[in-house]
Amino acid sequence: MEKRTDWYEHPQYYEAIFGTDTVREVDFLLALSERFGTGGKVWLEPACGAGRLVEEAARRGLRVVGYDISEAMLAHARKRLTPAERRRVKLGPSRMESFADPALEGQVDLAHCLVSTFRYLDSEAAARQHLEGTRRLLKPGGIYVLGFHLTDYERARPEHERWVGQVGEDRVVCNTNEGLPERRARRSAMRNRLRVTGPDKDWLIETQWHFRTYSSAQAAKLFRDAGLRVLSCFTFDYDMDAPVERGSLRLDRVFILQPDAVSQPEDAPPPAPASSRKAPKKASTPQKRLKTSR
Repeated sequence: MEKRTDWYEHPQYYEAIFGTDTVREVDFLLALSERFGTGGKVWLEPACGAGRLVEEAARRGLRVVGYDISEAMLAHARKRLTPAERRRVKLGPSRMESFADPALEGQVDLAHCLVSTFRYLDSEAAARQHLEGTRRLLKPGGIYVLGFHLTDYERARPEHERWVGQVGEDRVVCNTNEGLPERRARRSAMRNRLRVTGPDKDWLIETQWHFRTYSSAQAAKLFRDAGLRVLSCFTFDYDMDAPVERGSLRLDRVFILQPDAVSQPEDAPPPAPASSRKAPKKASTPQKRLKTSR
């Protein structure tokens, strides 16, 4: 068995596990943009990874800007695009807390980072820098769709989840473990193991890191401090008819964020009208599995 240490260096196996919700996620984002945002065609994806959502959005005629810290992921993302899609896409390397493009300021209709990548930002300062930077890029009335898991600080046992995927003749088994949250340090230890086996291959790709932790109150304060308000909140079920109810015990959250009026420049035009801003119906849904992908 050959041991390797970074799952982000192997985009094809990474996506075998985490690329199954792509079409449903883009459907959900389009619906959110129509209901809460501008409905416009300029999208931004922080930490775009291997480009599965970039490709799907570009296929539907959207203009997409994406960035990621991993060159291997960006290379994979570029290769998957057709010539027509490449004309609608701009990809480049950057960290989440420092991405800046003056040409994009006030031009983005929808930004999205759906599946817990936000928790890689390991300090309050870094998280706030990312949120403030993204806020500046949004149009008036634009939205940031941000998904991550809140933390149950009373949890007494580590969490473990397992998925199985296939890439050609290679079988991919993924085991992800999240340790107990450290309340004072605001972090929890993460370990991912990808076991890849095939005719001429037996790899164990193990990656370890820490995720930053957030209670509901901690997340709410961060959003306020960054000049963002929460329009609504959903779960990783991506169900437009099932927003999270007050007091829900579910930890998987998709926050619909919009710049606060007080954070907008004085000469900013009024928000563009969305095609529908009706309040979504409320419903309860069961807890969904942990997602840590891009």
